[in-house]
Amino acid sequence: MAYDNGALDATLAAAAGDNAALMQELRGAFLESAARQLDLLKRARCDGNWNVAAMRLKGLAASFHADELLAAAEHALNSAPGEPHAIREIEAVLARFNRAGRR
Repeated sequence: MAYDNGALDATLAAAAGDNAALMQELRGAFLESAARQLDLLKRARCDGNWNVAAMRLKGLAASFHADELLAAAEHALNSAPGEPHAIREIEAVLARFNRAGRR
């Protein structure tokens, strides 16, 4: 799947304006928060913890217009706690965001 980070970059640019350092800081904060929720998903063993982490991830994705991450979080919400495919999907999306941010 080709990765399109246009919506995420547009959201970050709208917040940061012409300040490249601020844009990188916002991207870093977004990725750090997403990684924290992914870690909680990986450790969740009950429906409640799994759903809370997935909902937080979904909210974060919606706030930043990160459509791929939003879809992956929605998939996690519809999966059983610890579902490996849901976790791998989120990991793949975050890896693409990381790579796009290094360019």
